[in-house]
Amino acid sequence: MSLEQLDAFLAHARQMPELAIRLAEPLELQAFLELARGAGYPLEEADVIAAQQRQEAGLSDAELQERAGEEGRRLRNFIHA
Repeated sequence: MSLEQLDAFLAHARQMPELAIRLAEPLELQAFLELARGAGYPLEEADVIAAQQRQEAGLSDAELQERAGEEGRRLRNFIHA
């Protein structure tokens, strides 16, 4: 679909308390897409990736470096040597 559909879904979710509560919790991508589709927004994985890229494009180098460090720590705890 498009980033506009994703933005519309998120705006819709802010107006729906039960949906907002669900989105406040950490969700797997598939669960997020199912929530969106259930609300009538046929989103795809590519839409979420495009939104993440759009968000990261606005970050400073320091913010990107901090995010990469957090992700590295998360992976280090996930992958046991």
